[in-house]
Amino acid sequence: MTLNATDTFLTISAPSEGFYKEKGSKFLAFAYPVLGEEDIKEYLDELRKQYYDARHFCYAYMLGKEQEIFRANDDGEPNHSAGDPILGQIRSANLTDILIVVVRYFGGTKLGVGGLITAYKTAAAEAIQNAEILEKIVSKPIYLELEYPEINEVMRIIKEYELEIISQEMKLSCKFALSVRERDFEIVLEKLKLLEALGKLKFLGD
Repeated sequence: MTLNATDTFLTISAPSEGFYKEKGSKFLAFAYPVLGEEDIKEYLDELRKQYYDARHFCYAYMLGKEQEIFRANDDGEPNHSAGDPILGQIRSANLTDILIVVVRYFGGTKLGVGGLITAYKTAAAEAIQNAEILEKIVSKPIYLELEYPEINEVMRIIKEYELEIISQEMKLSCKFALSVRERDFEIVLEKLKLLEALGKLKFLGD
């Protein structure tokens, strides 16, 4: 699945898991859809409580439509042997707004840097493979108020650009909360501003 528009991105729809075992060491992978660093902290705290006897909680995350915010953490494993391979799998799948944590139970035999890279990479890849990939559209809200007789012109714009009506209040004075795809936002705003200039509607704050 690839991105087919500038205002879409790929993420996962729900938490998923993966597993890898090598020379007695177990690697439990957990993938979560996240919206920000608050979510990330919450999931990490949860896992540390649940798997309190595990040795390492290595993770990577990617945030934002442009994948501009990311981090990889080795949590005590040799440098670049855990967090980076997890982040590499997120990049390979072109995902964002995602956290993957791999919890390691040490099996008594050292795997070496190469073995660790393979283990963390494989566990993360399985968590992604077991997830449902979701294409999300980036949108922006617009809030309007207009008199009932002017509603047809606004409805034409809503239909033409397939705008989502988040909420509406239909009285003598009508209120709309609209969700506009990012790629169409400027042209929709321009058309609505023309109606505003003619006194047919006014913009409201959120």
